[in-house]
Amino acid sequence: MSSAQRLQRSLQRVGCAEIHTLAPQDVLDPGRHDRVLLLRSDWIYDERLIEALGSAIDTGLRSAQSDSAGETEFVAANVSARTADAVRRALQTGAEAPGELSLRKPTELAPSYSAKLRKFDPPYLLRACPEQLNEIEKRTFSASYKGATDLVTKWVWPAPARALTRQLARAHVHPNTVTLASWVLAVAAFWLFWRGEFGIGLVTAWLMTFLDTVDGKLARVTLTSSELGNVLDHGLDLVHPPFWWYAWGVGIQAATGPATLIVVAGYFAGRLIEGLFLFFFKFETHSWRPIDTLFRTLTARRNPNLIFFSVGTAAGRPDLGMVMVALWTVASLAFHGTRLLQAAVGRARGKTISAWDEAQRAR
Repeated sequence: MSSAQRLQRSLQRVGCAEIHTLAPQDVLDPGRHDRVLLLRSDWIYDERLIEALGSAIDTGLRSAQSDSAGETEFVAANVSARTADAVRRALQTGAEAPGELSLRKPTELAPSYSAKLRKFDPPYLLRACPEQLNEIEKRTFSASYKGATDLVTKWVWPAPARALTRQLARAHVHPNTVTLASWVLAVAAFWLFWRGEFGIGLVTAWLMTFLDTVDGKLARVTLTSSELGNVLDHGLDLVHPPFWWYAWGVGIQAATGPATLIVVAGYFAGRLIEGLFLFFFKFETHSWRPIDTLFRTLTARRNPNLIFFSVGTAAGRPDLGMVMVALWTVASLAFHGTRLLQAAVGRARGKTISAWDEAQRAR
């Protein structure tokens, strides 16, 4: 995908009324619009910059990196239709930005905290050139990762996920195709667990978790996320774990055993606790304090649970895997339940309950 195509997708996603690609000799006609957003297509923009610039009247964006002369470059602007042609010429020729514009660097224009991904990550603005290709790929992929997630997604999957995302993007594979493949693997793992074929079932399950990481990254990197894709992806994330755990219980002939019931019921209880925390405090429990973010890497969610199941299967005791997951589920529920109670008591005593990275959000 060229930088111009990427820019066009970004503009479409932020709701630009009309988008035109102009050659130097073309005439700029604002038409009926009072404001014009001008951007050089030889730069790669973080979507947050485009969104912020769209509402920043009479503002210009300059690069954070300096050229050989030690100067930053004027790369984009939000201007009135009256001054658009003059500003456009300045952008095309590399001239100084008009004096009436308020020039800002990326971190001065858009916040460095991404609420959607729950992490501190300064907005990027990179020159689109062959020498920068690896850095562009690295930054855009890194920007697609969530801040609070499990240990496998955080430390094991990034390198292979980046490699596969690169190949899928070059092959123009749509993220929804990857999500549908994840659905197929999730159903296959359920069936294999039910039959007691735990080895191949775990391989299938781990492959599904890998693709579940890739589809979201592919959507964000290629700017092709959609409402349907979000429904398919998040719907799968919410639905399949308890079915897997129950199928595992069937496979070890303990579908109604205490360990299986604890794991399945514990999944719903955990989601309920997280939902209550979000409802009452308006942010996720994993963001309250650093210990909550750390515990998110280990808590009894799908991937940490699969580690226990894998260990039990490798030891020839898939039933022991269920027992370990049940014990860890109880421990996780105790932790999150206690944190919810502590937050409620704190608020009742007049304390402000906010995310530990609130200071970063304001940056």
